[in-house]
Amino acid sequence: MAKRPDFFLISMAAERLDMHPQTLRKYERLGLVQPHRTLGSMRVYTQDELDRIRLIKTLVDREGINLAGVQRLLSIVDVARRLHPLVRETARTSPRAEVHRRLEDEVAALFRLLGLDEPGE
Repeated sequence: MAKRPDFFLISMAAERLDMHPQTLRKYERLGLVQPHRTLGSMRVYTQDELDRIRLIKTLVDREGINLAGVQRLLSIVDVARRLHPLVRETARTSPRAEVHRRLEDEVAALFRLLGLDEPGE
């Protein structure tokens, strides 16, 4: 079985996502994605970034959310992703474990509302 690549140049990413490379450049200008750059300044996307772009595409195309709204939602997602492991760890170590378990449940609910898998799942 062939191993799929871990990194994709913009042309490969655009093809996999069925998008125009210019759209990916626009998403970068807006700060929606931050592809790495090669020494020659070529954009390189990871699988996680492709997944993020698929989410953006879904929010725009299917849900009718404009790019400003998508930026706001992705900011919420980023905060929730940073918060989730902290809540999970605190739930295991705190004497107020029940409260922290409830917090963890709420963060998980946020991920479900956003249509995302919980980190580490």
